[in-house]
Amino acid sequence: MTTTPGVVTGPWLWLSAASYLLLLGGALWRLPWAVLARERGIQHLLFGAAVVLTLMWLLRAGISPGLSIHFVGMTTLTLMFGWDLAICAGSAALVGLTLIGREPWQAFPTDAFCFVALPALVSVAILRLVEWRLPRNFFIYLFLCAFLGGGVAAVSGGMTKGVLLWVADVYPWSKIYHEYVRYLPLILFPEGLLNGIIMTAMMVFHPDWIRTFDARLYIDEQ
Repeated sequence: MTTTPGVVTGPWLWLSAASYLLLLGGALWRLPWAVLARERGIQHLLFGAAVVLTLMWLLRAGISPGLSIHFVGMTTLTLMFGWDLAICAGSAALVGLTLIGREPWQAFPTDAFCFVALPALVSVAILRLVEWRLPRNFFIYLFLCAFLGGGVAAVSGGMTKGVLLWVADVYPWSKIYHEYVRYLPLILFPEGLLNGIIMTAMMVFHPDWIRTFDARLYIDEQ
């Protein structure tokens, strides 16, 4: 049994930590440090996004420790900043939650992998697939990358967390399914809607805030 309820331990914890640190190291390596040091606007936008994400993750529902459902929001950050900055901002938000006692430190590696790194990778994979297979169109980007991408990324992270809790023998699968997994599809539409609304507002009023959105290609040339 684990010393902290709902926390993955043993080799699965180390595997999660290694995967997360590998992705975080890649993100830090790719960061445009010179641009970040020069552009105060990007610094403020990144800090504000991390604060909003922290506040959003405070709102959660669940019965047993480690089986709480909440909005993820990593798709919006990935589309805004790219996967590298998104992972850094998400990590900062998770550190904030841990410092105020809303998350145990023992759960940090697993949560960072499932709800920060993995959703960012899923979001950027969907973006690249859409750019490769479909024409550059405002509505295609909005509905597939932001709306659908947000829902798929959130469910992917949640399912991975559930599987890790099961294979690490933290909870039996019946408990994980009845308290967690069967509710994950219910978060798909609200998560997608949340990301879609935020991205729509930024695409209309502040397209310069979105690193992966080129208004000239998606709007002007249509």
